[in-house]
Amino acid sequence: MVPATLHADGGARGNPGPAAIGVLLRDSEGAELDTISRSIGETTNNVAEYTAVIEGLKLAHARGVTDLEVKLDSKLVVRQLNGEWKIKSDVLRGLAVEAKRLLNRFRSAKLEHVARGKNSDADKLVNQALDAAQVGELGAQWMPPDEEDDGRPKPGPGQTSLLD
Repeated sequence: MVPATLHADGGARGNPGPAAIGVLLRDSEGAELDTISRSIGETTNNVAEYTAVIEGLKLAHARGVTDLEVKLDSKLVVRQLNGEWKIKSDVLRGLAVEAKRLLNRFRSAKLEHVARGKNSDADKLVNQALDAAQVGELGAQWMPPDEEDDGRPKPGPGQTSLLD
């Protein structure tokens, strides 16, 4: 038996907007086994949450986990996967089918809704991926010169300019 806890989170800046997932897999002692922090393009918060669960379940299975506790701060995803709430969106329904298929790979798997503060490590991974994607989109930005800057190289400390 290899028990573990999976913390998964997904988020989008805008809804829809740039989105990312964060996944943290811990062993039964609480030691970190693996993480995922990845941008997933433009989508909604709910799709990002489901994607985080799916990728986390794949990771846990690949690491040989047999008994899994999945902790999410998305009440919607937990309630839908537990069959307590209907899934109206075709997109979310497809993701739920995939998540349930993956959950069935484990000897035991339990989904638990947790307060946002108890999922903060996964949330940090989401924000790291979103920030990295934003920097990647912007790249190196040209900054306008200072008003006093004439474009010529400036002398270093203890040096004088021969151009003046």
